[in-house]
Amino acid sequence: MSFERYQSHYRAILDDIERSGLWKEERPILTPQRAHIRAQAASGGEPRDVINLCANNYLGLADHPEVIEAAIEAMRTHGHGVASVRFICGTQDIHRKLEAKISAFLGAEDTILYSSCFDANAALFETLLGPEDAVISDALNHASIIDGIRLSKARRRIVAHADVDDWRRALEETSDARVRLAVTDGVFSMHGDIAPLDRICALADDLGALVVVDDSHAIGVLGDGGRGTPSHFGVADRVDLITGTLGKALGGASGGFISGRAELVELLRQRSRPYLFSNSLAPAMIGGALKAIEILEREPERLEKLRSSTRYFRGRLRERGFRIVEGEHPIVPIILGDERRTVEAAAELWNRGLYVVGFTYPVVPKGEARIRVQVSAAHSREDLDRAVELFSEVALD
Repeated sequence: MSFERYQSHYRAILDDIERSGLWKEERPILTPQRAHIRAQAASGGEPRDVINLCANNYLGLADHPEVIEAAIEAMRTHGHGVASVRFICGTQDIHRKLEAKISAFLGAEDTILYSSCFDANAALFETLLGPEDAVISDALNHASIIDGIRLSKARRRIVAHADVDDWRRALEETSDARVRLAVTDGVFSMHGDIAPLDRICALADDLGALVVVDDSHAIGVLGDGGRGTPSHFGVADRVDLITGTLGKALGGASGGFISGRAELVELLRQRSRPYLFSNSLAPAMIGGALKAIEILEREPERLEKLRSSTRYFRGRLRERGFRIVEGEHPIVPIILGDERRTVEAAAELWNRGLYVVGFTYPVVPKGEARIRVQVSAAHSREDLDRAVELFSEVALD
């Protein structure tokens, strides 16, 4: 077989990943995604019950009975899948309904759905920008933004993370471009910090640029009623496009979207390849997401609990002397620094009933190894107190 000629090459790459400590293991979960789950070690063995502190299930909706029933009902009425792309025969009435619902929720002119936010970001830059244009991007933007920018022929300028002065320099340096597009994560997933979106928007106004925000970790979490970082900073009218996901706070399933200016969304609908050449989102995902947004709007106490729990957990960790990345987001990185210590601490916490994941170089800078904790509205105070105690036992010097 031809593969035998190349097998050793790929085996060597895999071996190098494992030796470098970057091997990613997958632990099968035997229950729905929730605050307490039953899971199995990647190597097998007996399943164990653990507190889950590493999911993006910010509002605790992933196993909500109404969301599940809405997904089932959508399959009853609209089938399991559409077996087509949107412009042929893959657009159902519920696709239009969800797009309108997201637009109304975010105060956007229009919305287009994708199979994931990764696809949304892959679609955006290639469609909207050409060789005469320029894109300015934060250094810590999500991988999907990085890959999306690579697909475009636009000139690119990477700015130092959250450095407003560098944002200004980058916009000034690209003043000859036909279109300038400034793109940033709203919340950065490895840090839990929030982009200085108000100041980026002010610079974009002064120097003439479109503003795009990937708000995957902010929608349902920050801003008025969970409407994201543009709402959080009061610049919703200034942001031109928001990319987001249905796979985190809004039900935790899958699917992505782009919301914003009508002309830009329409051009994406006409030209973006991940939209034109991928099956449209399955009915169950649509039904569940519609219900998730409905619950978010009718139960503001769910969001308030998330915020209160986040403040509480961050405060308890500070009291114990942990070094954390300061902020207000439920992503709470606990910086341990040492790579081996971080990996060993995450493994021991698993053994003691706490499911967290350690991140080391090159995912984060050397000396900044961390365990990233993610708080959910589904966690009780007892869950959070137990987590603090376990971290204190395992990870404090």
